[in-house]
Amino acid sequence: METFLIRLLQFVLAISLLVLLHEGGHMFFAKLFGVRVEKFFVFFDVNIGKWKGKLFSWKPKKDDTEYGMGWLPLGGYCKIAGMIDESLDTEQMKKEPQPWEFRTKPAWQRLLIMVGGVLVNFVLALFIYSMIMFTWGDSYFKVSDMSMGMRFNADAKALGFRDHDVMLGTDQGPFREYANVNGDFFRQIAQAKRVDVLRNGKKHSIALPGDMDMLPMIKTRPYFVEPFIPAQVDSVMGGSPAARAGIKAGDLIRTVNGKKIETWSDMNYQMGVLDDVMSVKNTHKDSLAARSVVLTVQHKGVEKLDTVKMVLTPDLKLGVLQATLATYYKPVQERYGFFESFPAGIKHGWNVLRGYVGNFRYLASADGAKSIGGFGAIGSLFPPYWDWYMFWSMTAFLSIILAFMNILPIPALDGGHVVFLLYEMITRRKPSEKFMVRAEYVGITLLILLMVFANLNDILRWLHIM
Repeated sequence: METFLIRLLQFVLAISLLVLLHEGGHMFFAKLFGVRVEKFFVFFDVNIGKWKGKLFSWKPKKDDTEYGMGWLPLGGYCKIAGMIDESLDTEQMKKEPQPWEFRTKPAWQRLLIMVGGVLVNFVLALFIYSMIMFTWGDSYFKVSDMSMGMRFNADAKALGFRDHDVMLGTDQGPFREYANVNGDFFRQIAQAKRVDVLRNGKKHSIALPGDMDMLPMIKTRPYFVEPFIPAQVDSVMGGSPAARAGIKAGDLIRTVNGKKIETWSDMNYQMGVLDDVMSVKNTHKDSLAARSVVLTVQHKGVEKLDTVKMVLTPDLKLGVLQATLATYYKPVQERYGFFESFPAGIKHGWNVLRGYVGNFRYLASADGAKSIGGFGAIGSLFPPYWDWYMFWSMTAFLSIILAFMNILPIPALDGGHVVFLLYEMITRRKPSEKFMVRAEYVGITLLILLMVFANLNDILRWLHIM
């Protein structure tokens, strides 16, 4: 429960900040051009019957804007006078146009008002990334330094890869780090026509088609490729099943219920199999039988294997901390001065945006549609503990997502309004208000359906149906 609340707090704080600044971008340009902003709300104040949807609101003196917070946490809005938006206030549009309304302003001013939110989100992301570079620098594990090489699945081996190959680079350039938030490592392999590896001390080249589907590479278990990390115990929690069985730091797990274990990926896969078994066990006796496992362990400094029996915790934990890349490799640490951090942060932010846009095309496939997530999926991106580095990294990432999603040419989103404004600027003709209202209804309906679909995916994943 504590883990859930920590993630929820990070999610709500990040989204609230991004929505506040996004809508603030619209309001800034609106007031800059003398357009009246009637309401500025974080979350939606949807009314149900006689119940008003405002959690709180206030209107400062000598200000035309009402500020507040609604109860429905699906974003926020800035109600601009004389504009057809998600409020669908058609009564206002029937009145005589006023000089302080959106609809009476030149098209170029209306365009800037509409892109203001996206612009703020994108600039904010670049600024956050720059400050991350200044505060923490850039730390990563260089792929070519991983002397134990990689672990490959059957699909990768069919293409010519072998376990313990050290990944060097592709025809597009050398590898930097194994994985990051936008998946450059996997994308580089998917688009490569040649991958260079170090095998048994000699450079070896593997020919690839150059147009592989990246989605199965990162969704299949085991992964297409991942660092080879031996199933070595980093530390043991006191009173845990592992501690009672005599397992200690430095021990290597060799088998689980007769299944060979080489890496922690193998171990986690077997725990996943047990989790599937547990999901269909209805009685305490059946559950206990599923949790009872037999391990063979190679104790530190001992060649002979030891067979141990234990009962895992109800959530299938041994009570050990796994060895990580940091156990075997020293990370590359790059530091930046204040002014140096800005070009580094901008470059990183641009790469994140480029990667996200590149991944967007996979949503058209069946597997891609299943990967769409709602609030649960977004919340799970945050760590189960409070970490300012991770919080700001995820906030910057979500800011880029919010900017990109809002500029899509869908009615009810900023991008939809931009398309209509560009049409007006090119043809010198405004779309009719009747058309704009209908388009807004269509857009809102599409967004609601997408939201329902995304959150249904979260529920199905939680139920282990997908």
